[in-house]
Amino acid sequence: MSYLVLARKYRPRNFEALVGQEHVVQALTNSLRQQRLHHAYLFTGTRGVGKTTVSRILAKSLNCTGADGQGGITAAPCGACDACRDIDAGRFIDYVELDAASNRGVDEISQLLDQAVYKPVLGRFKVYMIDEVHMLSTTAFNAMLKTLEEPPDYLKFVLATTDPQKVPPTVLSRCLQFNLRPMAPLTIQEHLSRVLGDEHIDAESAALRLLARAARGSMRDGLSLTDQAIAFGAGRIDEAGVRQMLGAVDRGHAVRIVDALAGPSNGAALVSAVDGLRGLGLSAGGTLEEMAELLQQMALHQAVPEVADPADPLTPDVQRLAALMASDETQLLYSIVIHGRAELALAPDEYSGLVMVLLRMLAFAPQDERSPRPVAAPLALKLANAPVVVPAVPAPPAVKREPAQPAAVAAAPALRVAAALPPESLWMADVPTDDAQAQVGVAAPWSIEQAIRKPQPVQESTVPCAPVDRASVDLPTGVSDVGDRWNAVVRLMNTAGSIGALARELAMQAQCVAIDALAEPPLWRLKVEREMLRAPAQCEKLQTAMGDVLGAPVRLVVDAGSVDDSPFLRESAERRQRQEKAEQIIHNDPLVKALMAQYPTARIVPGSVKPH
Repeated sequence: MSYLVLARKYRPRNFEALVGQEHVVQALTNSLRQQRLHHAYLFTGTRGVGKTTVSRILAKSLNCTGADGQGGITAAPCGACDACRDIDAGRFIDYVELDAASNRGVDEISQLLDQAVYKPVLGRFKVYMIDEVHMLSTTAFNAMLKTLEEPPDYLKFVLATTDPQKVPPTVLSRCLQFNLRPMAPLTIQEHLSRVLGDEHIDAESAALRLLARAARGSMRDGLSLTDQAIAFGAGRIDEAGVRQMLGAVDRGHAVRIVDALAGPSNGAALVSAVDGLRGLGLSAGGTLEEMAELLQQMALHQAVPEVADPADPLTPDVQRLAALMASDETQLLYSIVIHGRAELALAPDEYSGLVMVLLRMLAFAPQDERSPRPVAAPLALKLANAPVVVPAVPAPPAVKREPAQPAAVAAAPALRVAAALPPESLWMADVPTDDAQAQVGVAAPWSIEQAIRKPQPVQESTVPCAPVDRASVDLPTGVSDVGDRWNAVVRLMNTAGSIGALARELAMQAQCVAIDALAEPPLWRLKVEREMLRAPAQCEKLQTAMGDVLGAPVRLVVDAGSVDDSPFLRESAERRQRQEKAEQIIHNDPLVKALMAQYPTARIVPGSVKPH
C-alpha cells in the first residue's frame, strides 16, 4: 500500500473539520440549511487555504443522499453514500473540475458549456468547478457570461482563484464571493499537533511553531513541511532538526543582538554578530524575522505582562529584555526591523544590508541611556518645588580653557530673589554638566540639608548660582526665567538617565510657559508643536521622571503651540557658539595663517573643524 501524504490524508471531508475559515463555513452552512442556494460561487485566497476543499464539500452537500439513500440537501454530508464517496475519490460524473491554467481557451470552455444542457446523470446537481479561473482568456470569459448569469436549475458553478483582481467585473457581479483568509500560525500549529497526535509522532512545541511560521498561512504547506520534517528526523520532530531543515536562524542570535542594543552601545559587537551569521551561512532576512518576532513579544510583554507563555523557552529572555528596554524604544526598533527586511533586496548583499539595519538601530538608540556618565552627588539631583527661578548654566565651550575659569564659576555672585515668593522650599543651584564636572569637580558647595530646609520669612534671599551671560550666546527669542528653570530640570533628567526616546524628545522640544508652585501638586505647563509628542503615554513618562529628579510629585500639562524657546533650541545655539569659537581659533592660529599665506589656493574645508 502506497503512502498517502498528510495533506491528502487529513483533507477535511465536511465543514466541521475545516479549520481557519469559520466565516465561510457559517455562510455556506446557513444557506444550505435554509435552501437559499446561489447558482455561482467564487472562492478567493492564497494557495493551500482550502478553496478546492470547500468546493468538494459543497458539491457533497448538494448531492448527498444520506446513509439510507433518503437524504436531501444538507450542511453535514454523510460521507457514506455513493455521491460522497465518489466526490472524495474524484470519480463522480456530475462533478467536473477544470484547471483553467491548462484549459484557458474558448474551445475548452465552449465544450464544457455544451454539456450543461444535459441533466445530471447520478446526482441532484451538476457542479462545474473551475480552478485558477483568472487564467482564462478574455474570449473564454465572454463565452461563459450568459450561461454563468442564467444557468439551468440543476447547474452550479464554483470558481476558485488566487488573484481575483484579474477576474473581469462582469464575472464577479454574477458570483457570490467568499474570501478565504490565510491561517494564523497558532491555528496551523494546533492543527499540526492534532494530526501528529493521530499519527503517534512525537514533536516539540518549538518545532511545530517553526513549521507553522514557515507555512505562511497555508495549511497545505504546513502539512507538506511536516511530512518533510518527519522524514528528516526519522519519525521524530525536534526544534534543532526543523531549523536545520528550514535553514532558519536560531533565536539565540536574535537574543544576543537585541541584548547588545539594550545595553551600552557597542557597534563592534553588532558587526561581530553579523560576521558570525555570515560564517554559519545563515540568512540575513531570517535574522531580521527572528528579531521582529522577539521585539513583538517584548512589546506585548511590556504592555500586557500576563499574556506570557510559560511553555515557551524564549519567555525568560523576553522578560529580561523587556525590562532593559523602554517600550517606545522597542516600538522604534521593531519599525526599523520591518522596514529593513524590505530594504535587504536593495543592498549590495544581504549581510551588508543587515549591518546597516543594525547600525541604524544603534544610531537611534538614546545616547544618554547608553553611554556611561560621571555621576554627581545623588542628593544634588533633588530640587524643591518653588517658584524661585534660577537660570541654568550653559555648557561651557569645548575650546581652550583658561585656568581662571573654575575660580570664576566658584566666585559667581548670588542671584537675588523677590520677597513676595513663598518660602516653603528653596530652588537649588544648577548642577554642573558632565564637562563642567570634569573641570570643577562634583562636590556640592553646600549641604543638602541646607538646600532643602525651609527658610525663615525674610524680605529677600539669595541662592548661590553661576552667572549666565545671555549676551554671549545667541539664545532663542523667547528666553525667560521660566525657560531657564525648565532647561535646568531637563538637564538633570538627562544626566540622571530617567528619560529616553520619545519622552526625552518631548522634554527637549517643549517650552515651559508657566510654573504654579502653589498648586498641589505643583503644576508645570508646557507647549510643543508636534502632535506625536503630546501623546498621553509620553507626557506621563515625563511627569514621572520630573517627580523623580525634583524629589516630589508634579503635575504636567502639555498644550499645542509654536515654540520659541526650548532645551533643544538652546543646545543648538550653544553648539553654534562653540563651533564659531573653534573656527575662529583655527583661523587666528599663526601656523594656519602662515600656511594660507604660503599656499594662496589653500582653504579650510567647511565642517572639518569640530569643537572638543
